[in-house]
Amino acid sequence: MSSRKDQKQANRMVREQLAKEQRRRTTLWTSVAAAAVLLVAGIAGYGIFAAQRSGEVVTPAAATADGTGFAIGNGSVTIDIYEDFMCPACGQFESEAASTVDRLVDEGKVTVVYHPISILDRYSNGTNYSTRASGAAACAADGGKFTEYHKTLFDNRPEEGTSGLDDAKLISLGTTLGLGDDFTRCVEDGRYKTWSAQITDRASERGVTGTPTVYVAGTVLKDRSAAGLTSAVEAAVK
Repeated sequence: MSSRKDQKQANRMVREQLAKEQRRRTTLWTSVAAAAVLLVAGIAGYGIFAAQRSGEVVTPAAATADGTGFAIGNGSVTIDIYEDFMCPACGQFESEAASTVDRLVDEGKVTVVYHPISILDRYSNGTNYSTRASGAAACAADGGKFTEYHKTLFDNRPEEGTSGLDDAKLISLGTTLGLGDDFTRCVEDGRYKTWSAQITDRASERGVTGTPTVYVAGTVLKDRSAAGLTSAVEAAVK
């Protein structure tokens, strides 16, 4: 009797030891997996940080071939729009000509390339709003929402001489459009700050001295009204 009791006790001890060992292995592999996730995140974060420190430009994957903007449509006539998200005249152009631009895209006549440059940082009380908004728009482009976010930024355009929208608000505007954690991290990390600076420099090299500057088929559009834009496009199509 005692022998069977001893055997049962021995079996129980073996089972307990095996269960303990299994828990130890599970904890170990869970820790390893968590450490791997943190390591990957750390490497990615450090890569962005190092790129910013070194001045290396991180170009959005959704950018045009030359890396300076975001293309909408596939028409034969190219419209280049250089804009700053704090610019009052840009806000006016957006409100007056956006529906015309959308119509020309829908009709298959134009390819519109938006260049969100940052020339008004000095008018945002040291917050560099133009650069941050440009970078946030690029983050939205990564998530496939550039057009929607572009419109939302102009709908919420701050006045010159103010601090502009803070990063929390820029993120909030994106989340209402369905942008998720990748977008949030992108804005928080300032992933495209150096890119914004680079495309602003490239715009200057092209002769852009203010915003909005609009090119239709490579020629500066002087009449930025809806009618003027339509006429320029029709002339370029012919």
